[in-house]
This record gives sequence, C-alpha cells and structure tokens, in this order.
Amino acid sequence: MIVFDLICTNDHEFETWFPSSDAFDKQRKAKKVECPVCGDTSVEKALMAPSVSGTKKKGEQAVHLSSQAQEQMGQYMSALKEMRDHVEKNSDYVGDKFPEEARKIHYGETEERSIHGEASAEEAEELQEEGIDVQRIPWAPTHDA
Repeated sequence: MIVFDLICTNDHEFETWFPSSDAFDKQRKAKKVECPVCGDTSVEKALMAPSVSGTKKKGEQAVHLSSQAQEQMGQYMSALKEMRDHVEKNSDYVGDKFPEEARKIHYGETEERSIHGEASAEEAEELQEEGIDVQRIPWAPTHDA
C-alpha cells in the first residue's frame, strides 16, 4: 500500500491510500478519486515529503502532523460529525434508493421531505442535471478509529 498527498482543483489537500501507483493512475483517470471536501474528481498528486526509514520499533508508526494540522483536523472532524448528526436528525434515511426517492419528491410523486442516502457520483450528477437539488457530503465515521 502507498499513501499519496492529493490536491483538487479547488486547492483542497487530502491523502488517500492505494495498492500501487498504477492503481492511483487508473482510478484517477476513471474519475473515481474525489476530494472529500468538495467532491471534485480532478485531482493531482501534491508535493510530498519523502518517507525516510528510521530506527522505529517493529509495528510502530511515525505520525508527523504539526500541532496546528492536528488542531485543524480535529476541527474538521468535529464539523463533519455535527453535520452528520444534523442530517440524521432532520431527514429520512432512504439508503441506496436515494436517486429514485429524490426524483419522486422532485416530480411530486410523493410527499416533500428531507432525505439522505447513497448515490454514486454519476447518479448525483444526473440528478443535478435534472434540476434536482442534491449535495454530496463527506460522511465522517460515527466513532473514533
């Protein structure tokens, strides 16, 4: 496995793990790598510091985040958790039926209400092309890993 620092066209930086450099290239070309902040699929490798082997003990991993980066990551994760809590409390979960249910609401075939669920990037784009207002949200885990 290899981790890459990536950057989208909106200058959001993030990192993602891939089985190999070739796997990254294939996924990027297929538009399957997207920014967790804005959903942009036009991503490139960002400049990365080289990984240098040291004398760490077996099984020990080095973490090289500055205190400012750690604080920002904590604020980001807290905001994502708050957003998730708000969405879950104020909308109905429709699972993978999201595109179908969103269309029914938009075209007046069922009652208007807030919903959330799963949709692929392609499905979300199709909904937007139909004039259906949808947002892709980076879904933070419900527990600390």
